[in-house]
Amino acid sequence: MANPESEERERGRDSGPPAERPGKPEPSDEPEEVRDAVERARSGAPAVGSVVRDRFSSDEVFQRIVAAADEEITSGNRELFFSGLAAGFAITITFLLYASMYGATGGDPIVSSLLYPLGFIYIIIGGYQLYTENTLPPVALTIERLASLPALLRHWVIVLAGNFAGGAFGAAALTWGGVFDDDAAAAAMSIAQHGIETPWWDLFFKAAFAGLIVAGVVWVTFASRDTISRLVVVYLAFLAIPLGNLFHVVVSFTEMLYLVFAGELAFLAGMTDFVLPVLLGNTLGGIVLVTIVNYYQTSEQRLESARFEGIERRLSVREWAFGGWAGRSYVPVIDTAEERAEDEETYRIMVPIANPRTEGKLVELASMFAASRDSATVHLVHVVQTPDKPSATGTDRQRARIVSESERRLEDLTDSFAYTDIEYDTSTIVTHRSVEEIFDTAQRQHADLVLMGWGSETPWDSARLDRPLSELTKEFPSDLLVFKDRGTDISRVLLPTAGGPDSDLSAEVARTLTETVGTEVSLLHVVGDPASREMGEKFIEEWAAEHDLHGANLIVDDSGNVEEAICREADDETLILIGATERGLLSRLVTSSLHFDVINDVDCSVMLAERPTGRSIIRRLFGR
Repeated sequence: MANPESEERERGRDSGPPAERPGKPEPSDEPEEVRDAVERARSGAPAVGSVVRDRFSSDEVFQRIVAAADEEITSGNRELFFSGLAAGFAITITFLLYASMYGATGGDPIVSSLLYPLGFIYIIIGGYQLYTENTLPPVALTIERLASLPALLRHWVIVLAGNFAGGAFGAAALTWGGVFDDDAAAAAMSIAQHGIETPWWDLFFKAAFAGLIVAGVVWVTFASRDTISRLVVVYLAFLAIPLGNLFHVVVSFTEMLYLVFAGELAFLAGMTDFVLPVLLGNTLGGIVLVTIVNYYQTSEQRLESARFEGIERRLSVREWAFGGWAGRSYVPVIDTAEERAEDEETYRIMVPIANPRTEGKLVELASMFAASRDSATVHLVHVVQTPDKPSATGTDRQRARIVSESERRLEDLTDSFAYTDIEYDTSTIVTHRSVEEIFDTAQRQHADLVLMGWGSETPWDSARLDRPLSELTKEFPSDLLVFKDRGTDISRVLLPTAGGPDSDLSAEVARTLTETVGTEVSLLHVVGDPASREMGEKFIEEWAAEHDLHGANLIVDDSGNVEEAICREADDETLILIGATERGLLSRLVTSSLHFDVINDVDCSVMLAERPTGRSIIRRLFGR
């Protein structure tokens, strides 16, 4: 769970109300910029209350929770898992101290519970990911339709897996590490047996009350302004679990594995009869009794400051239910592009740009493609990459400056081209999920073509596997061209083809370059052996005629080795146009192997092309 105090600590400000500071002017006398800096955390959520400055209203608490949920639900798989692993192992401290105190005091129910909350204090104050604490912030985003149900479930599953793995390591250490003395070991066995012997529905309802307590801790800690207050809240809340004879799922899992490792219980029976009802009860208590109740006590203004125009860019119902399978699964922190209605007469080319100062070549190519159309628009999208955490975008004022500077650079870029008959649109996205946001934006803008650069200076140089795979496995919303610029011209183009929709797109690009700048085109077709040469020559002639490439140089190679043939013929060319083949660019994005080996072996520029088809997800990912 994100630590709300970190927002305040990073600014290094006093947590006391300004009115109590000697010599400090009243808030009304402060400049607006200073007052805004004091009253807003880096994530844009409130850092002080609007009415009583040392207290937060329910709306402001909700805004702080949503700002923290931004960071939680967009964290990578690895980050989530290992944070959950640390939290699961920290739960071992709770079980260790509870059993040790229980054994030392002869089972005194009050004294033996005094150190029970220590593991939870480490987790919450330390900012680790614990499943029950994550029932509130991500659910808040999901209820607001800023994150989808699949994104929420993905987050829960990874955190819970990490918690269980950490609890398993801890249970193994307690079982075989000689940590317990005889009295403590007997007490641990007794505590675990008590849970197993509790009836299923009793476990469920006891766990529901524990979920209420634990998720309520999250709400109260975001309403607190200092560490001492949070420590007191966390301690008292988690002390109530053993005193109330309640159950927490990660503690219960650790206790269950202790019995399994000791040979006293079968794993499957422990999961179904003990852990499962506790898991369901904790989840129900956290979501229904706290999250939803707290959500509906806030007003419609709850997102006014929590997100950058987020309330106006909510997910559709289909996106909310199915996530990346239906479009977006998450609303980016900043996206200044307005969703456009589909216009069949206007050809839209979207160009994602990482640096407007260095990617003029990409915009020039897009302008050439647009100039060949009767009606076309080039949409330049400046993708500002943030370091992993959305809160890195700063306050509302800082984010506005980012957008203003971005729009100024984009305007300078479009003004540098002579294509006066082309309409240019510009927008800015600030995100740490570059690849996903590119395709989400293309879908919202109804783009016909996405032209993106590829290289070491772009944030999408390799797709990140710590993102949900569903984000990358949806159907491309448009034609896709990926350009690897090696600083050469485009006067001579080599187009290897074996037919198919991707080669059709390459042919359109080649024909456009021929008509606009007089590019010379060479078509290459590779056959398996000399006996197939005549058939290959017939194919390439018909293919060239079909795609209006009548003046192209036709080459048939009978070596049977496509990549070697491309390398040989590329020596005299300045650009290679290669279709994505049956496996497609999608799978290469997912596996961080975007291009064929041959692309690294040639010296000229390379453009990869993929056209949307009806290929299944399995075929697009694995080529079969």
